[in-house]
Amino acid sequence: MTILREVSISKVEMLIRKPVKEVFEAFIDPSLTTKFWFTKSSGKLEVGKRIRWDWEMYGISTELDVIELKQNNRIFIKFEDDTTVEWIFTPHDEETFVTIVNAGFKGSSNEIVKQVIDSTGGFTIVLCGLKALLEHNIILNLVSDRFPDAHV
Repeated sequence: MTILREVSISKVEMLIRKPVKEVFEAFIDPSLTTKFWFTKSSGKLEVGKRIRWDWEMYGISTELDVIELKQNNRIFIKFEDDTTVEWIFTPHDEETFVTIVNAGFKGSSNEIVKQVIDSTGGFTIVLCGLKALLEHNIILNLVSDRFPDAHV
């Protein structure tokens, strides 16, 4: 079981060549986030607020609670399935190193490993989409194009 605990989190990281203020804002302001991740949100991330995110092309949504926001430094949310996501924003001069950690997966060993793999791939796509948007003003539609046969 020790090995499973070591692999039961998803962690992805990426350097975004923009100031931390811009990168942080892209994750809390749905007018920006909808350009590289989900398609609709019930509002901006604020501590103590329950938010709904929708991926309209797939006909799915999720609710989350905003647990912590430390301006330009950290975001911590908890999804309705009790998994958590933490974003850490580390400034590097005028650039930002983003770390995303997704934890709290439940199920059998095989189910947890599958969830970690799915999360790692998903958050990697999110960071790549953000990088293209902020650095080059390009909307890549990565999330939408990930599962084209699943569109409703």
